Amino acid sequence: MNRDGRLGVGIIGAGHVGPVIGAALAGAGHAITGITSGSDDDRASGVLPGVPVLDATEVLRRSELVILAVPHDVLPGLVAGLAEVGAWQSGQLVVHTDPAYGIGVLEPAQRSGAIPLAVHPAITFTGTSIDLRQLRASFAAVTAPAPVLPIAQALAVELGCEPIVISEDDRVVYAEAIATASAFSRAIIGQSTALLRGIGVENPGGYLSALVQSAVERALREASDPPFGI
Repeated sequence: MNRDGRLGVGIIGAGHVGPVIGAALAGAGHAITGITSGSDDDRASGVLPGVPVLDATEVLRRSELVILAVPHDVLPGLVAGLAEVGAWQSGQLVVHTDPAYGIGVLEPAQRSGAIPLAVHPAITFTGTSIDLRQLRASFAAVTAPAPVLPIAQALAVELGCEPIVISEDDRVVYAEAIATASAFSRAIIGQSTALLRGIGVENPGGYLSALVQSAVERALREASDPPFGI
């Protein structure tokens, strides 16, 4: 990455993730060139005010760095489709945010000379400015070809995250770990709040908040401790 200047950043995907990633990079000094229309354009424009809404090919045409923040099942077809119409540019940085894919899914863009990077911030996105604070306390899984791995790591840092390198072969296991933690947390909280609500406790989520946070923090500390005797 040319650190002497900022990049023109285009966002494909206006759901919960794309606008927040754009806002974080804008906060690091990059210029947001455009964003595609998505599931909630009003919310996206609140996070990225004044950013033009463009189609995907125009986003690519204007951008040196392209963020792909689209659903898991959409990503492969999107990358391939943009390659078929010749939209990818040589030397263009292309970053996807999906936890399960490494850089293999970006191979059609890479054939056109684009530089493939995978950066997944390990937070649950709300699609609001609250996420910007969460990013500054989180990690990000980065996967990239060895010569450009520092670029992926630098982008993670600019998002506010601490980069952790995950190999291409380990992305599926990484995604399973993320999904397990997220789904299990939601299921347990849902079950507990339903039980409390059933016995008449008002605001069961608020009642459990301190308990759950302290229990999770303790579990995370214990998981981070080295094995006994090491």
